[in-house]
Amino acid sequence: MKPLFVSIILLLTFSSRNIAQITRISVTGYGAIPDSPGDATGAFRRAIAACKSVAHPVLVIPHGRYHLFPDSAVKKDYYITNTSSETECPSKTKTIGLLFEGIRNLRVEGEGSLLLFHGKMTTIVVDHCDGFTIENLSEDFIRPTMSEFTVTGASDTAVDVRVHPDSWHRVDTGKLTWYGEGWVDQDHFCIRVDPSHAFFYANEDYERLLAAGVSEPGRQTLHFTGSFAPSHFPIGSVFTVRDPIRDQVGIFLTNCRNIQLTNITMHYMHGLGIVSQFSENLTFRRVFIEPDKNSGRRIASFADGMHFSSCKGLISIDSCRFDGLHDDAVNVHGVHLAIVRRPAPDQLIVRYRHPQTYGFIAYHPGDSIAFVHPNTLSIFRYGIIRSASMLSPHDILITLRDPLPDHLDTAAVIENLTWTPRLVIRHCHVSGTNTRGFLITTRRKAVVEYNTFYRLGMSAILVADDGLSWYESGQVHDLTIRHNLFIECGNNILPAPYAITIAPENRPPFEQPVHSNIRITDNRFITYSPAILTAKSVDRLRFTGNVLKRRPYFDGIAPDTTRMSGFALVGCTHTIAIACKPDN
Repeated sequence: MKPLFVSIILLLTFSSRNIAQITRISVTGYGAIPDSPGDATGAFRRAIAACKSVAHPVLVIPHGRYHLFPDSAVKKDYYITNTSSETECPSKTKTIGLLFEGIRNLRVEGEGSLLLFHGKMTTIVVDHCDGFTIENLSEDFIRPTMSEFTVTGASDTAVDVRVHPDSWHRVDTGKLTWYGEGWVDQDHFCIRVDPSHAFFYANEDYERLLAAGVSEPGRQTLHFTGSFAPSHFPIGSVFTVRDPIRDQVGIFLTNCRNIQLTNITMHYMHGLGIVSQFSENLTFRRVFIEPDKNSGRRIASFADGMHFSSCKGLISIDSCRFDGLHDDAVNVHGVHLAIVRRPAPDQLIVRYRHPQTYGFIAYHPGDSIAFVHPNTLSIFRYGIIRSASMLSPHDILITLRDPLPDHLDTAAVIENLTWTPRLVIRHCHVSGTNTRGFLITTRRKAVVEYNTFYRLGMSAILVADDGLSWYESGQVHDLTIRHNLFIECGNNILPAPYAITIAPENRPPFEQPVHSNIRITDNRFITYSPAILTAKSVDRLRFTGNVLKRRPYFDGIAPDTTRMSGFALVGCTHTIAIACKPDN
């Protein structure tokens, strides 16, 4: 018994020392006052700085409401994937509410607090952190950069609307302008949310309103006079409009490891959403991207909900909700860079081709890369990075461990294979978006299970890969889609509203499959058309045990499905059991 007793004493001593190392740092100790209308940004900055001087800090945000203003925020340049081109937004300076940089083993305890942001801001940046956890926190904007108004009346000659109180506007000399704290919309992108909770593209309808005469007969009401099609302005529908420039993001995780977000609610995000770039082992549990139920607003994210570019390790998204987005709920992909020059036998200069993605280093020493034909998306060679350096925001010089052959195809694109993640998405609910639910483009094992997709504008799941448009890589080698519920998706891709789309952007003839080992099993599809699955260039596609239930089209006028097939397969090999069981 003596050795056991000594072991217990040593364990208790070790545990006590670990507990003693934990230091709780409260933002109130640095000047933040819960429920005060004053600017808490400086207090948060001081408290975060104090966390850097201790080994195991816990940053405490005592329960309350805290206002964060852009004037006191950190300003720092970040190049962020899929955001804005040099023409759209030359400045890459982000206005950051909470910046966590170079901190290890930090836990942020929100205690159910609400952070209220002003102006255009990136709410949180986590940069070069390891072992970072943030939990029990919500955020919103005093004036979201999304403007919303509800149709209260429509005829051939007039449309009446009620403007949401959070959507600040003015009517000057017959022109409608949306504005906020330090910003004025210069352009527009519009989505209509119908009472059925389906989202429809509405730019043309909104432009018809802009071209009409406008007056403001009462508080938060507008009257438009002109020529209209009343069916395009259903009573009770909500028009949601924003400037399309993605100059900030919601949360940005960059060059991080072992990150956890738990019990986090994002009531509104300006820009791309929660973006993870070159980060490893990311866990999102009970993250809710949705408007405050008491706000009366419909939109929670300016664009995507969660966006992952060139990450690795495990991405786990569990028990999350996505409702009210102007783009996809989740997008997971890598980046293809194009070869532009070969300065030496073992060197290449590669370039970012999509104008909204550039400026960050895409390779690290020891990374494995694949050379890909952009037209076929087939891999023809592999290599290992010895070194990489930025020549400009668009060009990277890479040096390989081994020389390349003289006949190398310099029209190729290159994918970083090391920075490709495993993926698990389960128990999530996705609704309220005009586009897709999950975009999955990773070669490592991916599982999508026990999720619900409700009335999404496009396919609930898209498996892509391209080397000529968005340059989002790469091949999928092991994907399981099981035990999910798909409900009436695809109203924006009629007449072929496929619930699942596998569509790599390779060009015919489709001689070699791009993707492989995709299993779609034991799912339930509730649809208004036979369209279930469209797939191209897949080897070993398995579709088994799935159930289909038909119901009338929710929008009233049924799409023509007389010539529609439930399955559209092109260039697929070794396909198994493509059929659905009816659910009566």
